[in-house]
Amino acid sequence: MIRVLIADDQALVRGGFRVLIETEPDMTVVAEARDGDEAVALARGERPDVVLMDIQMPGTSGLAATRLITGDPELAGVRVLILTTFDQDDYLMDGLDAGASGFLLKNTEPAQLLHGIRLVAGGEELLSPGLARRLLGGRRPHVDPGVFAQLTDREREVVALAAQGLGNDEISAALHISLATTKTHVSRALTKLDARDRAHLVALAYQQGLITPGP
Repeated sequence: MIRVLIADDQALVRGGFRVLIETEPDMTVVAEARDGDEAVALARGERPDVVLMDIQMPGTSGLAATRLITGDPELAGVRVLILTTFDQDDYLMDGLDAGASGFLLKNTEPAQLLHGIRLVAGGEELLSPGLARRLLGGRRPHVDPGVFAQLTDREREVVALAAQGLGNDEISAALHISLATTKTHVSRALTKLDARDRAHLVALAYQQGLITPGP
């Protein structure tokens, strides 16, 4: 059973998410939070598998709450899936830097939201390359030549393909290497770049201009 905490300042939104989630046989809502402070307190008390986190909330924001949750060693098993509204929020990079495991728009289809919760609960990262390009398209990368200098050419290729949304199987096929080799390159890149996870690796690729956001 996937245990979910919903954090949103609008009661109607929380209620809608609760109804959707609790129609699924493998999910349950353990608590609802009205602001960031309450989200952090409930995360510590309930230890949910996934926190659905709104960004714009009164008091402590969703981003600040995400940092507090992901930065607490006792909450290592709690993963944050950020929900936002595209025409108001442009916080993809901030959310990933805060340690979020996923980033979805509030107007996403219900089935996609449920799929996202399952992915994040299972330890995977949820980051749509298309959404990343849309949100980052107007930003100039802050390039530090030293960031990727420590990677081999092949490791840079693997990171660039991961940033385009390819899974390990697809990267292996694209580069004509074994799955084990791909996993090794990803693991080494994570270690060398001190990246928390694959989503953080993707964020660095965009931040440093390894891959350029397109239209």
